[in-house]
Amino acid sequence: MKKILSLILVVVVLVVLVVSTGCQRQAEQVSYNLSLEADNFNVARQLTVVNTRAEDGNASILFQMTGNFSIEKETDGDLAVIGENPGGTYYKHFVCLSRDITYIVQDLGTTHVNKHKFEINFNPKMIVPVQPVIVD
Repeated sequence: MKKILSLILVVVVLVVLVVSTGCQRQAEQVSYNLSLEADNFNVARQLTVVNTRAEDGNASILFQMTGNFSIEKETDGDLAVIGENPGGTYYKHFVCLSRDITYIVQDLGTTHVNKHKFEINFNPKMIVPVQPVIVD
């Protein structure tokens, strides 16, 4: 009698485990797959770093990067941007995040172009606080 109850208990536990592991939501699986593709440098992304508290009271873009790269939040709160150069070498840029600096990552989709090419744009007003004069 004890053997039958033990066998039934084991079967019930196994059935519950099998059923519960197969109940992953489709959105979770898609999110995992997209993150994996991006981490393998197969997805073009645009990273925009925003200062939410600029001097004029409006949010301003500090930094923008477009290309195939992986983004990882470090344990110290910084953002690490990792990409692959031609020849199999890698680069790693850091973005220091703070209370007033945040970021947005836009997925531009899977690309069939050179995964080693990336573009970085800085807001010149944030680097050199001067007004350019254009002379014709």
